Amino acid sequence: MGTVKIHSTALVDPDAKIEANVEIGPFSIVGPQAVIGERTILQSHVVIEGEVLVGTGNLIGHGTVIGSPPQDVSFSAQRKTKVEIGNNNVIREYCTIHRGTAEGSATKIGEKNFLMAGAHVGHNCLIGNNVVIANNCLLAGYVRVDDGAFLGGGSTFHQFMHIGRLVMVQGSSAFGKDLPPFVIAAERNYVFGINVIGLRRAGFNARDREQIKAAFKLVYLSGLNIAQALEKAATMEFDGPAREFLDFVANAKKRGICPVKRGATCGE
Repeated sequence: MGTVKIHSTALVDPDAKIEANVEIGPFSIVGPQAVIGERTILQSHVVIEGEVLVGTGNLIGHGTVIGSPPQDVSFSAQRKTKVEIGNNNVIREYCTIHRGTAEGSATKIGEKNFLMAGAHVGHNCLIGNNVVIANNCLLAGYVRVDDGAFLGGGSTFHQFMHIGRLVMVQGSSAFGKDLPPFVIAAERNYVFGINVIGLRRAGFNARDREQIKAAFKLVYLSGLNIAQALEKAATMEFDGPAREFLDFVANAKKRGICPVKRGATCGE
């Protein structure tokens, strides 16, 4: 049975559940509803409040605050909401992760994600696995980020938007519409092409890459509107990741998808 290392200046509520081989650094505060999984490290001045479940093998950096009430003027302190964090995440200095706002809801972060210093994850966000959120990114409430996305530093994301799998976002950008999977996005609400390097690194074969390019061209570069492009796509033999791209576009009804920047190509 491993030991727990709690610094003498840390304040850990006796009702908190602390698993084996956890380390809690100087001046950190852990509330009574916290569950901290094995081999997780809390560095100094970390605050865990409210109902927060943290998995195994996480690193939580200096000054990070997890489980604070959501920044929602309609929120009632009596609501039971929470934060759920999976395994093997790196959450660097001064990140803020707020708990859900609707009764019984949660902000969720998956596994093997890397949140760089100063990132903010608003209430009810859903972060997948292997996501990189660079320094000072701001995610408003209910933002969903799918597996393998990379969000460049200083970028901002409007509430309720959806960022697809393996999206690459340039730093200092801003978005209020959905970003389909596999695209490169930058500036304010613009798509620039396909994340070809990301697809290769993720092991996508040549056929899948070609199909994604064809789907991208149909949606963005054919001159058809979205409904016409999807109608035409239904008559074509798209499958696998290309079908994932098209299904995402078809389901992006709340906010719509970001348009393509004039002159952009699909890469490769």
